Amino acid sequence: MLTVRDVMTHAVKTVRPETPLKDVARVLLDRGISGVPVVDAKGTVLGVVSEADFLIKEQGARAVRHRRLETLLGESAEVRTQRDKLAAGTAGQAMTAPAVTVAPTCAISDAAAIMTSRRINRLPVVDKDRLVGIVSRADLVRAYLRTDEELVQTIREDVLLRILWLDPAGFTVEVRNGEATVRGTVERRSTAAIVAETIRLVPGIVNANVDVNWTLDDRDVEPATRSPEFPYGIH
Repeated sequence: MLTVRDVMTHAVKTVRPETPLKDVARVLLDRGISGVPVVDAKGTVLGVVSEADFLIKEQGARAVRHRRLETLLGESAEVRTQRDKLAAGTAGQAMTAPAVTVAPTCAISDAAAIMTSRRINRLPVVDKDRLVGIVSRADLVRAYLRTDEELVQTIREDVLLRILWLDPAGFTVEVRNGEATVRGTVERRSTAAIVAETIRLVPGIVNANVDVNWTLDDRDVEPATRSPEFPYGIH
C-alpha cells in the first residue's frame, strides 16, 4: 500500500523559531510553497508558519474573532492565539503549534483524512522525533497519476500478497484508466469483503469492480466457549 514515504518531499526547507517573519515570507515566495516547518537545533518540529498566519497579520485587529459575553467570560484561547500572531515578529511567535505530523509509514489515505479534517495543506513527516520530509495535498493528488500497470502491480504485490497474505496467482487483476476489475476465490466471506474494501482504498483506483467468491460464510462463527476447567477453549 502506498505510504507517505512514497510521495513525500525529502529535501525540506525549514526555519528556526528566531527567524524574522520577513525572512520566512521570502522563503515562501522564493520556494513557491505555502508553509514551512519551524524546527529547533535538534531538528524537532515545533510548529508550522503558513500563508494563513501572514493573512492574520495583514487583516490586523479584524482577524480577531471575539466571542459573545467576552467581557464576562474573558478572552478565549483562540482570541489569545490570534492576538499573539498579530504581534509576532519571528517564526516562533507566528507559527501554529503544536504541528500536526505523520510518520513515513502512514498510509496516504490516512494522511488525506488528516488534512481534510484539520483543514491543512501540508504535514511534516517525522521519524523518531526528527523531520524527514513533508507531504502536501499536491503530493497526494500525484498518486492518482500512476499508470494502470503500476496499479495492477500494487494490487497484486502490496494488497493481495503483502497485506492480505493471499496468493496473487488465484486472482485475475485488470486496471483500465484507473478502474480495477478483480476476480478470484477465497475461503471465507469475511476475507472476500476485506479484499474488496482494501482494493478500493488503493490511491489511484477511481473505481473497483471486485467479484471474489467464497466457500465458507463465517459471519455467524463464534469463538469456542471457555470454561474454568479449560480456560483456553474446549479440548
